[in-house]
Amino acid sequence: MGIFLFRIFFVAVTAAAGYFVPPFGLDRIPAAAVAGFLAAATLFLESRVRRASFTVIWGSVVGTLVGVILGWILGAAYQSMTSDPGTAAFVRVMFLLLLPAAGFLIGIRKSEWLDPSYLFRFFREKNNGRIFKILDTSVIIDGRIAEICEAGFLEGTLVVPQFVLKELQMVADSPDGLKRQRGRRGLDILDHLQKSKTANVMITEMDFPEIREVDTKLIEVACRLEGKIVTNDVNLNKVARLRGVAVLNINEMANAIKPVVLPGESMMVYLIKEGKEKDQGVAYLDDGTMVVVDNARRMIGRNVDIMVTSVLQTTVGKMIFGRYNDEAK
Repeated sequence: MGIFLFRIFFVAVTAAAGYFVPPFGLDRIPAAAVAGFLAAATLFLESRVRRASFTVIWGSVVGTLVGVILGWILGAAYQSMTSDPGTAAFVRVMFLLLLPAAGFLIGIRKSEWLDPSYLFRFFREKNNGRIFKILDTSVIIDGRIAEICEAGFLEGTLVVPQFVLKELQMVADSPDGLKRQRGRRGLDILDHLQKSKTANVMITEMDFPEIREVDTKLIEVACRLEGKIVTNDVNLNKVARLRGVAVLNINEMANAIKPVVLPGESMMVYLIKEGKEKDQGVAYLDDGTMVVVDNARRMIGRNVDIMVTSVLQTTVGKMIFGRYNDEAK
């Protein structure tokens, strides 16, 4: 409401200035109308600029300036090569009109080309080994990325695009309680990463307005920065690899570092509940792997030594089957 009143006040004051100080030799009433129109056009331009992202504004400004410079250079070059002053003046004016307009439109449509984070990578030293890791929403909400960074297993700059932050905020504002909790957890994880001394987090304004899918935008960002995508999304994992983009999947890493257990080995587990079959007990390893133990129902609530009988790899993880031997007690 305050902004609306300010805009009305601005137009009224500008129109009054045109009435009492008429420009261009106009009468008072036409001068006030022209001043009011210019004020309204200024406010309209301000509203459009305020809605645009920084990358779009930056791209349009840089594109226009480059067009002006090129138009001036080409016009001056043509003027020095022709003996017809009228034609030279016309061509020079056309260059100064067309090239800035083309630069403005290209800057808006392809603003990601002029994003500072995209430009800086051309000037960084290759020997520095700076590597960009682009995070998606799923891996931020998962939260294990923070522990991995603190352990020193993930090097380079963690890049969080602005559209990922927007998606994360939409999840945090969801009417569904579970989604809202997950979204807020993701925001807390990002805040923790930014404050951490072991992680270097960069928020980028790089965006692709012509692309709607967040996954496709992430792949484009990875291509621009020559970085890797960090995700838990299986579909994004497959599509990115088809596009030739390297992917770091946290779930795949977690499965890779689980301890290897072979049939015939012995191990100690703590039984916490009954199994589905008769006289079975269930235990869990530190990494969450389920251990099903035969002949151990009466030992629930105790640490027992078991003999591994088989290991089953499923789509959700690994399961270990073992047997408790009374004689080994």
